[in-house]
Amino acid sequence: MLKGQRKANGGFELSEAPSHLIRRCQQFYGDLYAREAGTRELTKQQFTLLCALEHNDGASQTTLVEITGIDRSTLAEMVRRMLERGLLSRERTEEDQRANAVAISPSGRKALRSARNAADRAERALLDALPAPERLKFVKSLSQIASAAEAYAANGASKAHKAAARRNGSGKRA
Repeated sequence: MLKGQRKANGGFELSEAPSHLIRRCQQFYGDLYAREAGTRELTKQQFTLLCALEHNDGASQTTLVEITGIDRSTLAEMVRRMLERGLLSRERTEEDQRANAVAISPSGRKALRSARNAADRAERALLDALPAPERLKFVKSLSQIASAAEAYAANGASKAHKAAARRNGSGKRA
């Protein structure tokens, strides 16, 4: 915990809490993206999905959940709506007939190019809040935190579960 987060009376100072500040930055970016994209463009999550597919065309929906961090049910509904709009195509994989391979359609590629311009403008506006020399450092710090999250998801989460079970003494999650 950073110095100053806890007040002398034990209260929590939101304006100094990294978790709260990250959430506020995410909200700010969402507002900037919505302003730049307008109502005719992709939503922020749809843009994220198409960006993931751009480098992973034909990925399964399970893989897309892992890449994007979008929960399974939300992603499934997004894919359904984007199929209806002609932005995606989907077919069963040869390896597993229960899994769907998702790909970007030509219309989806066009929408992605347009939305990328809006996202670039929104990211510039977000970073404008920082002095120019701090922007690269900020992005690198965010990348380090994202890498830690990926490592946690890959192996830390199971270790944390086992440690909690040992502390609890019951073998069940605390």
